[in-house]
Amino acid sequence: MKTIDELLSEGVAGKRVFVRADLNVPLDGTTITDDGRIRAVVPTVKALADAGARVIVASHLGRPKGAPDPAFSLAPAAARLGELLGADVAFAEDTVGSSAEAVVTGLADGGVAVIENLRFNAGETSKDDAERAAFADKLAGLADVYVGDGFGAVHRKHASVFDLPKRLPHYAGYLSATEVGVLKKLTDEVKRPYVVALGGAKVSDKLAVIDQLLGRADRLLIGGGMAYTFLKAKGYEVGISLLQEDQIPAVQEYIERAGKNGVELVLPVDVLVAPEFPDLKTKAPANPTTVAADAIPADQEGLDIGPETRKLYASKLADAGTVFWNGPMGVFEHPDYAEGTKAVAQALVDAPGFTVVGGGDSAAAVRTLGFDENAFGHISTGGGASLEYLEGKTLPGLAALED
Repeated sequence: MKTIDELLSEGVAGKRVFVRADLNVPLDGTTITDDGRIRAVVPTVKALADAGARVIVASHLGRPKGAPDPAFSLAPAAARLGELLGADVAFAEDTVGSSAEAVVTGLADGGVAVIENLRFNAGETSKDDAERAAFADKLAGLADVYVGDGFGAVHRKHASVFDLPKRLPHYAGYLSATEVGVLKKLTDEVKRPYVVALGGAKVSDKLAVIDQLLGRADRLLIGGGMAYTFLKAKGYEVGISLLQEDQIPAVQEYIERAGKNGVELVLPVDVLVAPEFPDLKTKAPANPTTVAADAIPADQEGLDIGPETRKLYASKLADAGTVFWNGPMGVFEHPDYAEGTKAVAQALVDAPGFTVVGGGDSAAAVRTLGFDENAFGHISTGGGASLEYLEGKTLPGLAALED
């Protein structure tokens, strides 16, 4: 895989460089609530602009249905990128239409532009190879060189991720190169004990990675909504907690296999419960109750790991040589249910080994809860991509860059 440093050494002054970024940031209306993914691509964009390239930044945002939708415009992200660069950033109001052509044509050496949401064109996500290729051909007409730096999308076989690199000289940006290096430390160069903390809502999202980790990790700590399927698999009452009953047989098999493989599978010993989900807009006091994990009332919902579980998980992370954490331990967006996620984040900060926060909600939680990002070994921008890499899957976007 060629990197951006090789491209810079070859010279980029005057060249149109297409940077596939991941600007898929959370929005409250037009307000960005977490700009981590934008900040992550700044080093690549700045290095290219400083070297005189004409930089065209492209990304998706949300899940528009192949047509323009103002709710998913990249205009706020373009404005924020300009603020972070300390420079004007032009914005094209389409992807490959007259606005994009005019904006790209108008770029001076060292200039930066953002084109509109790639998913406003159905060809970006199409499963039809010809439709995807046709869109990639149009994108290729905007540029001379391709730089892949949208790691959060490399597990998608999309036009700008998979097809476009085949049409242009292609290089990995700083973020993508860093992410791949980090993932190798989680697969090929692991320092032990190797501890993985998994949370989030659905156990089905994590089954494949758990399957792989049962042959690699020393300890698995389970929290978040997915924990209740594990507790149910052990025969516990989980009340009205989030539950995927159809996954119970698979979870039971994993619990059994963990024991056979000598993998320590650690589940909550106590949880915070309430009769209803909290109001995340007003953040009104929820007044939760702490109960043992095997004593959840039938009319209550588990919403965070309890104080004893926080201590337990911190102790299991205290000697870790390598840690991978993906998924919050509870509804961290509400202050009454943030302590579990905060405790795991603090345990990573205190751990002696290499610590990786695995993207998505975990990365947002770290920032929301006020942690110094530099206190962690790495904060990934690609939750889904990271998980699929750990599952052993071939990621289309990385395969295209390696070709």
